[in-house]
Amino acid sequence: MKRSIILNNTEIQHKIRRMAFQIYETNANQKEVIIAGIAKNGFVIAQELKSIVEEISPLKATVCEVIIDKKNPLNAIETSLDKNEYKNKSLVLVDDVLNSGTTLMYAVKHFLEVPLKQFKTAVLVNRNHKKYPIKADFKGLSLSTSIQEHIALEIKGSKMVAYLD
Repeated sequence: MKRSIILNNTEIQHKIRRMAFQIYETNANQKEVIIAGIAKNGFVIAQELKSIVEEISPLKATVCEVIIDKKNPLNAIETSLDKNEYKNKSLVLVDDVLNSGTTLMYAVKHFLEVPLKQFKTAVLVNRNHKKYPIKADFKGLSLSTSIQEHIALEIKGSKMVAYLD
């Protein structure tokens, strides 16, 4: 099976920057936003978003790592922030690829245990193959793929490339 590059590093950086502007626009009346990235790749994107949001706006952005067992999403979910640190704040949940929606669905469930001012989701690539009624509020790229195709985000140092397998 041949790998095709769907987003190179420059394109990914542009998409992340655009999503950061959308996060700022949505939270312009807030003082702070929590950007929660699903470990590994979602967390890297969340860190990039934090840097850009703080560069382009007066918002204080705090990054939170969300550790979820993607193969067994019913297992306990851990976050690098205590629940009190994001309680009554605006939160954006970030992942690299929205495939079936399973990972985002269980991560959303975790964050709904605490009252939030606002809750949004962001993904670099939205595959349009959802099992659950979950959507990405901010997306870098929407791509209709076949169920057999797979999207992979590879991160090497500061370079990111998204592939269609």
